[in-house]
Amino acid sequence: MKKRTNTYKLNLELLETVKPVTTVYEPIEFEFDNHDNIFDIIALMKARDMFKTPQQSVEFAIGLKLFSEVMLKNSDNVLFEEFRPAFSDFMKKLKGK
Repeated sequence: MKKRTNTYKLNLELLETVKPVTTVYEPIEFEFDNHDNIFDIIALMKARDMFKTPQQSVEFAIGLKLFSEVMLKNSDNVLFEEFRPAFSDFMKKLKGK
């Protein structure tokens, strides 16, 4: 059976803090699956120019895809119960732009 998701790797590293910290945070690197091509979505969001900077378009696209995929994979979680209808409306509005 053919795989129906794309696999990505994300690396998160703290570069600078607003306030001094004594904790040393190790970078977090993880792989995740998503049913969409996130690079295509990033390009689309940049082209739509909906935010103040192209970088914000990238941040939005990645954050949205990470969040929405977790929500899809946990559709029976009561945490999302009340939020799901509003999220569905939000996605329709976003895709309609």
